[in-house]
Amino acid sequence: MQTSTTLQLAQRGLITLPKPLRDEYGLNPGDTLTLIDLGGVFVLSPYPSQIDQITARISERLSERGETLESMLAALREVREEYGREG
Repeated sequence: MQTSTTLQLAQRGLITLPKPLRDEYGLNPGDTLTLIDLGGVFVLSPYPSQIDQITARISERLSERGETLESMLAALREVREEYGREG
């Protein structure tokens, strides 16, 4: 199967998925798709997004360990700085 396809944006922002993709995944008119924007890279999935549920579970587990968003962001900045020095 082809891994990328060029689509054209039509009136009112509509796009058409190629028939082979619709057939392969059993997509029909009226089906709901999930669009995730990863900073300008769009992921279109026939499955419901699990991001909110996963985020909530991670947050709950980190909170149980006494972690906060601020401590996680601080750790991320430290790792990013170390990575920058190594490069």
